[in-house]
Amino acid sequence: MKYSDGGWLFKEGYEVKFAVHVYDARQTKDQLTLYLPYSYVSNKGATLDGGLLTMEVKSPREDIVGIKLYNYKGVQAKTPEFELFTEEITPVITENEEIYTFQSGKLRVEITKGEGLTTSFYYEDRLLTSSNPRSKALVIDPKGKTHISEQLNIGVGELVYGLGERFTHFVKNGQSVDLWNADGGTGTEQSYKNIPFYISNAGYGVFVNSPDRVEFEVGSEKVSKVQFSNPGQSLEYFLIAGDDMKAVIEKYTDLTGKPSLPPAWSFGLWLSTSFLTDYNEETVNSFVDGMFERDIPLEVFHFDCLWMKEYEWCNFIWDERTFPEPEKMLQRLKNKGLKICVWINPYVGQKSPLFDVGMENGYFLKRENGDVWQWDKWQAGLAIVDFTNPAAVAWYTGHLKDLMAMGVDSFKTDFGERIPTDAIYFDGSDAEKMHNYYAYLYNQIVFDTVKEVKGEREAIVFARSASVGSQRLPVHWGGDSTSDYPSMAESLRAGLSFGLGGFGYWSHDISGFEAGATPDLYKRWTQFGLLSSHSRYHGSWEYKVPWIYGEEAVDVARKFTKLKLSLMPYLQAQSVYTANKGIPMMRPMVLEFPEDEMTHSLDRQYMLGDSLLVAPIFNDTGEGSFYVPKTVGLWTDYLTDKKYLGGQWYKENYDYFHLPLLVQPNQIIVEGSIDNQAEYDYAKNTRIHVYELQDQASTTVYDVAGVKAGEVTVVRTTIESFEVTITGLGDATIVLHQDDQVVEKHVSEGTQTL
Repeated sequence: MKYSDGGWLFKEGYEVKFAVHVYDARQTKDQLTLYLPYSYVSNKGATLDGGLLTMEVKSPREDIVGIKLYNYKGVQAKTPEFELFTEEITPVITENEEIYTFQSGKLRVEITKGEGLTTSFYYEDRLLTSSNPRSKALVIDPKGKTHISEQLNIGVGELVYGLGERFTHFVKNGQSVDLWNADGGTGTEQSYKNIPFYISNAGYGVFVNSPDRVEFEVGSEKVSKVQFSNPGQSLEYFLIAGDDMKAVIEKYTDLTGKPSLPPAWSFGLWLSTSFLTDYNEETVNSFVDGMFERDIPLEVFHFDCLWMKEYEWCNFIWDERTFPEPEKMLQRLKNKGLKICVWINPYVGQKSPLFDVGMENGYFLKRENGDVWQWDKWQAGLAIVDFTNPAAVAWYTGHLKDLMAMGVDSFKTDFGERIPTDAIYFDGSDAEKMHNYYAYLYNQIVFDTVKEVKGEREAIVFARSASVGSQRLPVHWGGDSTSDYPSMAESLRAGLSFGLGGFGYWSHDISGFEAGATPDLYKRWTQFGLLSSHSRYHGSWEYKVPWIYGEEAVDVARKFTKLKLSLMPYLQAQSVYTANKGIPMMRPMVLEFPEDEMTHSLDRQYMLGDSLLVAPIFNDTGEGSFYVPKTVGLWTDYLTDKKYLGGQWYKENYDYFHLPLLVQPNQIIVEGSIDNQAEYDYAKNTRIHVYELQDQASTTVYDVAGVKAGEVTVVRTTIESFEVTITGLGDATIVLHQDDQVVEKHVSEGTQTL
């Protein structure tokens, strides 16, 4: 929300009052409360008629400080609220003549007492950011609506990232960001997944604890400030500090929840019917058999909307015109080794047989007069399931359980963004706050149902919308992209932004959703898609099986699918790390190499885990442009063994079977013995690749359940000798990529010198 008119004035119709100084304070063992008048109080008479902002300082976890600002405290609390995982923290609170100090772990906040109110945040002795005078504000907009606003300084060279899955520029400086879930595709400033958390390359993050319509001005209204505002009488935010950006994300996900570990099979290739295509069991079998006949491993088959009758989304009933024996059909597919996913959403069209049931039993959102809330977008007479009603939840999930009993393994939880703000909820929740929060509630209910029926190891959804906490419910995909290179690039930068909010697993529609892909784009997006955490072919009006795009597309799909499956020991280890730490599998370069400033604005390449650099190709000429970060030792092309010196940009041309896929020096990548399925014994007959070892490196191998199965440590003892220690892997092949040489040796359990 922009309310300033230049540096001194306010926009017409806005009333703005700033907190001026600390007039009084109260202290308990775990909280500091400060009283901040809107005008300077020089005598007791000045306390009349002025109003004040109250500021509460507390700590929900070590190295996190919460600031709550409120004008009127007596406003009734409104649900929903984000679930936070707090700990009992006893901060150190002190004061002297000039400042109050509040410390949690290594994070310290200093608030000045006198006129010229300043709040400064330090991590150890390093100033992170500060709130200057005329930063904490009560704002009444031209419609008479109240907002509480705060401004935090942006330092010279400081860059801001995150705020959800945003398709705009990766660096958020200069952007106005309105956190409001919307179904706007991938080519606008709107987002399906709005997360009120940003992270700075200065080593801190800010989380605004509100599911409401929070608005951010990131160096846009005040070019050296991040300004954020929350509607209503209060604003709460948490400043999170750490040794680096990874530590900040880890602490943020300590507070809001870690990603769940997805089943290992989910990393295999997913194939969809696409959205509005005509298909029946014969079509499905032709796709599945066609993939297997062409030796393209397939893990999941997805039925999109038209598994149900048109106009009846959702009715949870297979369309008998095209699927007369759905249960038998699903069993036949499962006999081929496939998992099954089906499309759902949280809406019920008026033609659906479920509409009358939902209406009669009060399972839908309502209008103030008691009518069912309906409109005609998406489906005629569409109603929305009220997931705050336990009976509605039981009704909805009962249908999901029936589908799982038939053989369905997972659900594509589409939509969840177009949620009205004039609806009445069963539990009295505030409709404005529910607009964004609904995405979490919807996906949490479906995810928990899958977990209940299939078990924790098998729990997964394929979700489009999200809010804070949704990272606990993987996996998410990037929405309705168009079939062109700009959309491919915007999808990647959105996924990288999204990951900085603790979302560990992310996918996208390979070759784009809208319109038709060229064979060239299909092959390049296939490379990118199969080097993402999760991989799915999906489209709108067109089938996306590779042979439609030519025999070379078939070969490319086969090569990169098998490449990914052979990397499953590495990918599973990275997945376990993601679930434990909250660090995304697909990482912006700045997250892995913060000391190299050239990485700070890169958004056309990424690290897949901690070892592999991926730079997709975004043009039809085959030119790859990529930056190799500064490191000790040379980087190695995983596909060709070509070496690259760090700290440089490169431009090279690639055929459809190659792209920049580089291994960081001093890394170990364990390659599996299987390349035709995602789940297998990752510890058996492995190939242990060691790249440009400088001193020593180690890695852990996990099984399909995420349990430690083995470990490898390699130490360079002299220029030409290496000591290898292997536990839990049995016999293996070690491949040394060292000094322009590739040496293979058979190794056994235990320690040996090469």
